[in-house]
Amino acid sequence: MRWAFRLFVLIAAFILIQDLDAQTQIGYRTDQDADAKKRILLKDYKPESMVHVPARSITRARYPVIDVHSHVNDAMGIDEEQVNPAGLVAMMDRNNIRTIVILTGMWGDKLQKVLDEMVKPYPGRFLVFTQIDWSKIDDPGFSQLMVKQMDDSVARGARGLKVLKDLGLGVRDKTGKLITVDDPRLDPIWEECGRLGIPVFIHTGDPEAFFHPTDAKNERYEELVDHPDWSFHGPDFPSIESLLEARNRVIARHPRTIFVSLHMGWPENLEWVANALAKYPNLYMEFGAREAELGRQPRQAQKLFLAYPDRILFGSDSGSDEKMYRNYFRWLETADEYFDYYGYPEQGRWKIYGIELPNVVLDKIYHRNAEKIFAQFKETKPVNGEIH
Repeated sequence: MRWAFRLFVLIAAFILIQDLDAQTQIGYRTDQDADAKKRILLKDYKPESMVHVPARSITRARYPVIDVHSHVNDAMGIDEEQVNPAGLVAMMDRNNIRTIVILTGMWGDKLQKVLDEMVKPYPGRFLVFTQIDWSKIDDPGFSQLMVKQMDDSVARGARGLKVLKDLGLGVRDKTGKLITVDDPRLDPIWEECGRLGIPVFIHTGDPEAFFHPTDAKNERYEELVDHPDWSFHGPDFPSIESLLEARNRVIARHPRTIFVSLHMGWPENLEWVANALAKYPNLYMEFGAREAELGRQPRQAQKLFLAYPDRILFGSDSGSDEKMYRNYFRWLETADEYFDYYGYPEQGRWKIYGIELPNVVLDKIYHRNAEKIFAQFKETKPVNGEIH
């Protein structure tokens, strides 16, 4: 019996040693149950970067800023929260933001309300744009009605025309047919803008991912789940490229009118953007709500900004949060690496990099290019580099 006991002890010791070895041995094979263990919901996955890189805090823009893309206290209620104007102006002063352009001012009494509440009490701090009344698209005199409406809006104090992405994606006639961006009924409107000397700020298309299926391959999956009506995938909608080609035909037909392509037009394809800027001298770009897209391709973005420093405008389209502005300043002014864009991860799970623009380019993009576009209006005439 003694030998049997000894054998038992030896076997038990061997098993214990094997177990300890298994626990301490570093393996190189994937756990067969790994997929079953991956149970963290996407909305709960918030990894913290372990990358140690310099980080700069920019609390004030290096030059005065004209933010050409905002909806703060607008007539449409795009920004749901109403902001106290006096508090907003104080925030602007802290961050060296001289003027904010409120694009969605509508027309008539609604436009007048924005002018009375935002523009008149704070001279030079806010500009307001008018819009097209698409409810009259089937009216036989649509073109002439809109020209008269625009003339009235400019007489009241509107400083430009804003065209939402509805044109080409949402506006339909009574038969249900989409109105194309280059519909000839709009030509008199574009031409009148040129005659009046006011710019057309046009939002054509949307992020390229919005035109693809909302599935596991879509880099903006979370955003499209949150906003399913932002998906333009399928036969009911044109492609992003066809929309932009239609827009370019309009720009070509109206060389005396300034067009500003909102959101950089096609920021995922900056070579295409550069070609458009080279071809159409009356075309400008602004980058509202596209810090995420541009910041993840810093070398390409910097190359574009340096090639066309006179044709790019500062825009935010992200409310009036002080942190948002400072994030934009950091992106434009520093070479910081691998940091969150404002609103991360709403637009996609990637980080961005600063493009560290030289002073002469920053000065133009922050305010001088916008001053040139609004040159006829006293609110934005520069005096010793400042805006009054």
